[in-house]
Amino acid sequence: MSMSMSMSMSNDDDVRGLSLALPETTERSSYGRPAFRVKDKVFACLYKEPGVLVLWRETEEEKLELIAADPDKFFTTAHYDGYPMVLVRLDAVGREELAELLEEAWLTRASASLRTGRGRG
Repeated sequence: MSMSMSMSMSNDDDVRGLSLALPETTERSSYGRPAFRVKDKVFACLYKEPGVLVLWRETEEEKLELIAADPDKFFTTAHYDGYPMVLVRLDAVGREELAELLEEAWLTRASASLRTGRGRG
């Protein structure tokens, strides 16, 4: 019996393409790793561990809820304690979910005028 994968895994190239498709987004290195910024605020960056993405969330509580709901997908380290940033295992999320997560992170860092332009306010 063969098992077909209905969801392909995400990778760094997906992160880059989806991030740069968001308005006013640029890529610039942060601590030697690719980071994605809206205007000059980082909303996502590739973590030092391959296959892991750091994403901003609205609140630290929201981050902790994500981790509790799906610890195979979301986690944190002591370095991020006290910050609304969550680590995501790219091989555990499909491209569609990754796009949603990146847009949510972008919305937490974008200006009100940019957020309004995206239909959310």
